[in-house]
Amino acid sequence: MTYVYILRSLQTPERFYVGVTRDLQSRLTRHNAGEVSHTSKFVPWEIKTYLAFSDKEQAFAFEKYLKSASGGAFATKRL
Repeated sequence: MTYVYILRSLQTPERFYVGVTRDLQSRLTRHNAGEVSHTSKFVPWEIKTYLAFSDKEQAFAFEKYLKSASGGAFATKRL
């Protein structure tokens, strides 16, 4: 399975991060350890939403969509 996830910063609750991974728990641990440059300034993080995809290409396409303007609006309203 490949997971598309949305994290929410506990320090700065209006800050979100969208990513994709095969190991969700390990990836969250790396985010919270400050090992990911894009998220290190806003630790700690919690998982807000995640979706599991059996098709890796679909997961990456959905992550790309969530990072777009219309995908961001969708995520804010629905996820």
